[in-house]
Amino acid sequence: MSPKIIVSYDDTHNDHDALALGRILGDAGASIALAYVRHQPESERSSELLAEHEAEDLLARGAAQLGRPEAARHVVVNASTPDGLRELAVREGADVVVFGSEYRTAEGSVQPGTSAQRLLDGGPVAIAISPAGLRSRRAAPLARIGVLDEAGDPAAAETARTLAAAVGATIAAPGSGPVDLLVIGSRGEAREGQVLLSATAEYAVETATYPVFVVPRHAPVRFGVPAAA
Repeated sequence: MSPKIIVSYDDTHNDHDALALGRILGDAGASIALAYVRHQPESERSSELLAEHEAEDLLARGAAQLGRPEAARHVVVNASTPDGLRELAVREGADVVVFGSEYRTAEGSVQPGTSAQRLLDGGPVAIAISPAGLRSRRAAPLARIGVLDEAGDPAAAETARTLAAAVGATIAAPGSGPVDLLVIGSRGEAREGQVLLSATAEYAVETATYPVFVVPRHAPVRFGVPAAA
């Protein structure tokens, strides 16, 4: 069964980076949905219908840019974006939520925004974050995938292995040079199925120039046959 991915999308430049990362993971066999969180309903019915239409139109444009106009689209109403995404991911049985970096991030760097950071601190699904500017990079397949795992937990290595097999990439040995994506495990104190970064993992995210993919403790994301196949 292919993993289910939700891309957090609000039509900002950095969320276009999230679309670019979603496309990469989709090419590895994942199914992709887009989600937009509205923070409150409108008091008047006519205004609410207009807001709903605008949100749906925003996601339709995102799906078209993704190259998957048929992709599922979810408009969530919640005062908190991370809480809305968390609830949606649990309800839909999603494996991963994909984010762009925080909007002030320098091109080529990774910086989790507030919503991503909240879900990296105890969230129930894997979190993938795109570096700023990924949308404008020349499209290229993943060739080298790095792994930063935690003792006693093979989840990151298993995720990287199946992703590499799906796209024809190799697993890079630690310290062997640049990678195209880094899979990171959660620290030992995390409960099973929970995302929680160690200090080493936080540093790896802060210094990354490539997408990072953080998996919950003992909960690998298993990729299968690429969607293109």
